[in-house]
Amino acid sequence: MASDKVIQISDDNFGAQALQSEVPFLLDFWAPWCGPCKAIGPVIDELAAEFAGQVKFGKMNVDDNPVTPGKYGIRSIPTLILFKGGEVVDQATGALGKQQLKAMIEKAL
Repeated sequence: MASDKVIQISDDNFGAQALQSEVPFLLDFWAPWCGPCKAIGPVIDELAAEFAGQVKFGKMNVDDNPVTPGKYGIRSIPTLILFKGGEVVDQATGALGKQQLKAMIEKAL
């Protein structure tokens, strides 16, 4: 289950939350039936706690929100996109390890 530091993102609030964020925003595209998505969830929660105040974290259920994943060409999940200043600065697909994700985030800070 997502921690309180990870925001639930929908097609409706995506722009306000991710694109207008003052700090880098890591968005996790996932679905409840996706095994690797469940595996990466606790890692996202840990990083959200570690980078609190520096980076925002969100999760978007691709089954409930088809518009945003379509816009960004999400073909497989989990896919993580890192936004900074409304632009995509990094993207990764698959259940990455914590160190890989941490390196991706630190590059954007």
